[in-house]
Formats: sequence, C-alpha cells, structure tokens
Amino acid sequence: MKVTIPPTGPSMFHTSIQQSSAWLTKALEADLTHFWMKGIKAVLSLLIVTILVGLAGGVLRIFMNLEALFTEPIEHVFRQLIVDTLIILAIVEVFKTTVTYFSEGRVKVTFIVDTILVVMLTEIISKWFSEAHLEQWMILGGILMVLAIIRVVAVQWSPTRAESVPEWTPTSNLNNPTQA
Repeated sequence: MKVTIPPTGPSMFHTSIQQSSAWLTKALEADLTHFWMKGIKAVLSLLIVTILVGLAGGVLRIFMNLEALFTEPIEHVFRQLIVDTLIILAIVEVFKTTVTYFSEGRVKVTFIVDTILVVMLTEIISKWFSEAHLEQWMILGGILMVLAIIRVVAVQWSPTRAESVPEWTPTSNLNNPTQA
C-alpha cells in the first residue's frame, strides 16, 4: 500500500499565484468608468454649489458696497462696480463651463476663452482707470488678439459644428432648385 502525501511545496505556491493573477486580471478588466463618472459628478456637484454660493455672496457684497455712493466720489464707486461686475461675469463663465462638463462630459474651449476674455476685459478696465503705460496696453492687446484667434478657431472647427452642419453634395442642389 502506497501512501500519497498531498503536495505542499511549489505547487501550492503556484496555485496561490494563479489565484492572485486571476483576481488582478479581473480587476484590470473591470469597467471602472461607472465609479469614475460617479466620483466626477459628486465633485462637480460640490463645485457647482460652491460657485453658486460664491456668486450669491459676490452679488450681495456688490449690493452692500452701493452705500459708498453717498460717502465716496462717484467715479471711484462706479469703477469698483464695473470691475466687481466683470469679475462676477467671469465666475458665471466658469459656472457655464462646469455645468457643460457636468451635462455633456466635455469642456468647451469657447467657454474657457470667454472666461479669459472677461477677465482680460476686467484687467483692461482697471488699467484704463489707472492710466497704464503704452507697453502694458500693447501686451494686453496682443493677448486679446491671440484669444480672439483661438475663439474663432474653436468655433470654426468645433466638434459639435461638424455634427450639426449637413454635408453638401453636388446632387442635393439639383433635386431642389431653390437651394441653388
């Protein structure tokens, strides 16, 4: 009678490695997109609430600063009102970008450029009131030109524009003479 002893050496170690390898393979093959999207939506929801609270606080602060109309020179009050309003508008553009990413899952370059343009407009107005040097005006003008070109390019070659513009074919005008 022969007694067999179960293997306890290398084959048990080999089985353990195979199980770990199978678990790792399953984990790597799993679709983590669902968890990613839930995490992004949670963070963006918190960001949206934060932006809304900041907007409300900013508008309230602007409103409370109107009492300066009676105590300070009108030019100073209006200058501050314009700059504060433009900053609020920049925050609105950031809000639009966030909401668009939340709903469409992508960032629109035009919204980002619009945000930068509003911030640049704020900077131009503040330089205007402080009587900036020609050098600063030229730098701001150059930045505005580059941003305008980027905006035009972003609109011209937008992925959504390619989806919404029907493709023209030479036969389409032959069938409908009013389009020619």
